[in-house]
Amino acid sequence: MTLAQKIRVPVGFGYAFLYLCFSQPRIHPLLAGIVLATLGETLRIWASGHIVKGKELAISGPYQWTRNPLYLGSFLIGLGFSLTSTSAWLMLLFLILFCTIYIPVMWEEEKELTQAFGDRYRLYSSQVPLFFPFPGHRKHGTDSLDSDTPHSFQWQRVFLNREHKALTGVLIIMALTIVKLLWL
Repeated sequence: MTLAQKIRVPVGFGYAFLYLCFSQPRIHPLLAGIVLATLGETLRIWASGHIVKGKELAISGPYQWTRNPLYLGSFLIGLGFSLTSTSAWLMLLFLILFCTIYIPVMWEEEKELTQAFGDRYRLYSSQVPLFFPFPGHRKHGTDSLDSDTPHSFQWQRVFLNREHKALTGVLIIMALTIVKLLWL
């Protein structure tokens, strides 16, 4: 496990602390930020319901459009809260932290998935973008991958992947941001 993989969650908690201390939420950025964060968490829940980490290659649900929907969801959540902060330095800090931590994590996971799934992963990665989904980018779709991967969303996977904890964190940060808005 690389350093970036080890520190991504603690750094996220650190950023959340800084956000809560230094954000100065205003109503319109708050509403826009909540929409982005909600979209991000919804994407994470959808992705969590399709992935069986370490055992199967996830290619269904949002994995048809991006190889990293969980990280894209985290990006949208962080971007939403950074927007809500109305602080240019918090926005810049978020973007720097995300890029310096998650890009290396995605590269490392690419290596791990290539080792685990070989040609199946190479084919998948040639058809689906790494991070940002681009309409029309999929060459032939993931249907060409012969897979035992479950293709339907399952709430059980959401809980096994502990996404309910991320949802709880997002809701707590949203609530504290609203309280802070009302007190400013």
